[in-house]
Parts: sequence; C-alpha cells; structure tokens
Amino acid sequence: MAPGLYADIGKKTRDLLYKDYNTHQKFSVTTCSPHGVAITAAGTRKNESIFGELQTQIKNKKLTVDVKANSESDLLTTITVDEFGTSGLKSILSLVVPDQRSGKLELQYLHEFAGVNASIGLNPNPMVNFSGVFGSKALSVGVDVSFDTATSNFTKYNAALSLTNPDLIASLHLNNHGDTMVASYYHLVKHHSGTAVGAELSHSFSRNESTLIFGSQHSLDPHTTVKARFNNYGMASALVQHQWRPKSFVTISGEVDTKAIEKSTKVGLSLVLKH
Repeated sequence: MAPGLYADIGKKTRDLLYKDYNTHQKFSVTTCSPHGVAITAAGTRKNESIFGELQTQIKNKKLTVDVKANSESDLLTTITVDEFGTSGLKSILSLVVPDQRSGKLELQYLHEFAGVNASIGLNPNPMVNFSGVFGSKALSVGVDVSFDTATSNFTKYNAALSLTNPDLIASLHLNNHGDTMVASYYHLVKHHSGTAVGAELSHSFSRNESTLIFGSQHSLDPHTTVKARFNNYGMASALVQHQWRPKSFVTISGEVDTKAIEKSTKVGLSLVLKH
C-alpha cells in the first residue's frame, strides 16, 4: 500500500492529541444537494469577537470547485481535478481575492511506494515547495523543502520517519532547519471500543526546552467519544463528542491549568449540523 503524503506522517497522533479540542464557541451548518452542491455557513466566537464564513462546494465527476468567503472580506477559490491525466495524480489551483499574489498551483501524486506533493506560487518571485514520502505503508521516510526564489534561500527543510503496524504507529520529525525534534506514537489498545493512547515529545535544541503531551480516547458507545490530554506544564484538557445524527456532532471541551485551577478554566462548544 502507498505510504501517503508527507502531511500524513504522525497524523494519527496529532488527531488524537489536538483534533476537536476547542475553547471557543463554534457553529457550522451544511446543506447538500443530490447534484453535488454543498453550502456551509459557519461562525466562531473568540472572546468578544465573532468570525463568520460561507463556503460553497460543487462536485462534478473528477472536478471540485470550492469557494469560501469570510468576515474579513477574503474570497478563497480552490479548483481540484482528480486523476489529472493519469491515475493517482491530483492538481489543485488556489487563489485568495483580493491578494493577487496568493495564487498557487499544486500537484499531488500517490504511487504504491511514493507520495509526492509539489507546489509553486503564481507570481514573479514564487515560493516553491516539494515534499515526498518513499517506502511502504509499514516503513517510510520523507522530506519537506521550501525554496524562496526571491532571496534564493531555502526557507524550510524538514525530514521525517514513520513506522506503522496494525496497532502501533511511531514517527520522528526533524523540523525548523534541524532545530526541533518531534517524536510521537499512537497505540490502538482496543479495536471494538476505539480505545487509543498516544504521546508526543518535542525538543528544541537552541532553547534546550522540551514539551511532552499524553492523550487518550475511548468510545462510550457507537455515537459518543471521550478524549483527554495532559502536558508537562500542567495543562489538562478533556472533551465529549456525540454524534446525534449522521455526520452531525456536538462537542463540549474544557481546558484547565492544574497549577492555577481557580482562574484558568476554559470551556468550548462546537456544533456541526449536516443534512
């Protein structure tokens, strides 16, 4: 099986430790038509500020057009073509209006033993990015490089290693020009209940600082999942997510600094409705 793309390395652990944790109020409603049109209205309240977003997606066979407008008057248009000329190749064209220099062309290719992603900005001095993963589903290595043609400098060069078996996934990343090392693991303990544990250790060589975070999840029933996490700085978080109808979720999450419980508790609510 294909090793996937560079962004897939360590994704299981990141989803376990970070996905759906929220200390704000979020609301999202999606309406889908039988003709491949989906309209999503979303809003987020952070402190005293409210941010809105309206998204329209149109799918027709191998072509997907995605138009997203937000409360900051930005309009993001993304055009995706699957199986672009050959099997496994995907092309993505994106543009943010009114930023005329934001255009980007991206190509993704998935092969049995490789996954490649390349992109270039559509402006006179573009940023060029290349990432590749080589190996198999069980063992793979990857690189992620960005080159700024305006300054002729490499702005990013990262590397990663992934080891996968049916119950355990381990990965190692070297980021920030080799200054940061991130090691992570994900262990599926019980298949029938979705019980899993994971951890991530991040170390900065220049600052000589480390961050360690543990997390776990468990399904109380086929529609309800609980998660919890804790890091070495005393920050603890937990959430409960319930699927009350197909593809519709309500999530309640909280975060507390165990070293200052009386003044640091934060609670977030997220509601996703799709019909």
